[in-house]
Amino acid sequence: MTDVTGAPAEVLHTLFHSDQGGHEQVVLCQDRASGLKAVIAIHNSALGPALGGTRFYPYASEQEAVADALNLSRGMSYKNAMAGIGHGGGKAVIIGDPDYLKSDELLRAYGRFVASLGGRYITACDVGTYVADMDVVARECQWTTGRSPENGGAGDSSVLTAFGVYQGMRASAQHLWDSPALRGRKVGIAGVGKVGRHLVGHLLEEGAEVVITDVRAESVRQITEQHPEVRVAAHTSELIRTEGLDIYAPCALGGALNDESVPALTASVVCGAANNQLAHPGVEKDLADRGILYAPDYVVNAGGVIQVADELHGFDFERCKAKASEIYDTTLTIFARANDDGIPPAAAADRIAEGLMAQARRA
Repeated sequence: MTDVTGAPAEVLHTLFHSDQGGHEQVVLCQDRASGLKAVIAIHNSALGPALGGTRFYPYASEQEAVADALNLSRGMSYKNAMAGIGHGGGKAVIIGDPDYLKSDELLRAYGRFVASLGGRYITACDVGTYVADMDVVARECQWTTGRSPENGGAGDSSVLTAFGVYQGMRASAQHLWDSPALRGRKVGIAGVGKVGRHLVGHLLEEGAEVVITDVRAESVRQITEQHPEVRVAAHTSELIRTEGLDIYAPCALGGALNDESVPALTASVVCGAANNQLAHPGVEKDLADRGILYAPDYVVNAGGVIQVADELHGFDFERCKAKASEIYDTTLTIFARANDDGIPPAAAADRIAEGLMAQARRA
């Protein structure tokens, strides 16, 4: 294992002097035999051992990989704090194209690096890694979650992620319209993959009107065959301009809320499952200036991390669902704090999370 103290100067500068600084530990991992190059970043463990997924991605440079690990791990600290799961924030990235580089040998080597941290970091799935991969990592490391049911895990977390987003929508409706009911509300969902399709089910069951779009025609076809009452928009730019749209749910890629999309939005609420929805700092103010209520993404999409955290204690679906139901109250608390402090909800969520971490550090 190579500690960050042996890293090049630019990596050290990123760690200690950038806006992403403040991390407790960063480990650079290399296993020449398997081709593994990875970065494990622990941002904050005040609330408990760091928990966060492993991203497998073909970064353009090691510097880019380090920056992503630092940014993602910081985000997990805030997400885990607001989820109330007793974990700090961490994240890992494996450098390379998973379609070509991924192997059992590499994943097991990675598992040994995670194990060497002695439980300070607990890993799970992320972009480029799946339940089957965590099963392989777990052969070398007990601090692995997101495994298959056949191997003692909870499996796919998309059901609870969608349920949490649904609770966030109900809280948004309560705050804006004085009722959590979504019956008769028009909801546009961009991205109907694993999470989005479950969200469609919740909304239709309550009597909402649903409009969807997805770059994958097959995903759209599966929804419309099962639910012919669902309307389809040709693309996201059409969806966000839908007349009478009440709620917009970005459930695909990050950066959905940007300088082009925000001015075009017809919805009164944004609440979706996608990570990193705000394309850059300041977008949350643009939303507020337009009178659009934004439910912070890392708060409402926390159902998945609630599940993987619960798996560490023996997965119980009903227990997880009860915990994910708390996203409703958490979201309302954020809106109230935003009103009290005169700031956007995203900033209010950050303040609350930072307060929780600071309080735990002092205890």
